[in-house]
Amino acid sequence: MTNKEPNARTRQQIDENLRRVFQEKVQEELPDRFKDLLSQLKEQDGKKGSGGRK
Repeated sequence: MTNKEPNARTRQQIDENLRRVFQEKVQEELPDRFKDLLSQLKEQDGKKGSGGRK
């Protein structure tokens, strides 16, 4: 059996690093262009009325 599998400490470090990176991404503000596109989609959806879609 080769020793290529990470040990528990290495796995823990990888988990912590991944959590930190993803948490930083979650906390980033959306770019203005993306916000504008979301607003346009909401406006279009509002103009269509309910039409049975939710």
